[in-house]
Amino acid sequence: MSREFANRFPHQFSGGQRQRVGIARALIMNPKLIIADESISALDVSIQAQIVNLMKDIQKETGLSYLFIAHDLAMVKYISDRIGVLHFGHLLETGTTEEIFNNPIHPYTKSLLSAVPHPNPILERKREVYHYNYRDSGFDYEMEQEVKLSPTHSVWLEPKFQAKYLPNPL
Repeated sequence: MSREFANRFPHQFSGGQRQRVGIARALIMNPKLIIADESISALDVSIQAQIVNLMKDIQKETGLSYLFIAHDLAMVKYISDRIGVLHFGHLLETGTTEEIFNNPIHPYTKSLLSAVPHPNPILERKREVYHYNYRDSGFDYEMEQEVKLSPTHSVWLEPKFQAKYLPNPL
């Protein structure tokens, strides 16, 4: 941004400009980690892409890590190397982006991914949505145990559900 922006008040910036200012404020401290909680959700799609690409460029240049909290799974897939799926404050599944998107195990993860619209209209019409309702599921997140599916992919399930949902754990 040019120097003329230095005398502006926050309300005089666009959403994208405010995001850039926020990123700059965070970076000035030379952090190792930035927690970005829904940092782009209120932005126009074209501005979202600019901000995310800026974040990725900064990450490559500095080795910075992000904890990117979002509901936009397409953006999560684009920006993330690893994903953790949370529901009601409980970690349900972790893995690489490829593991989570290609082999989701927890029913909640499956329901999230099945709800993502497909850009191809033919495939979109054939898309099956996996429904998950915690209250009706019988799950008790307090009783779940971590099961390692691979060195990088874990799922948390109660022992009574493990046979139903797990392939072959390590």
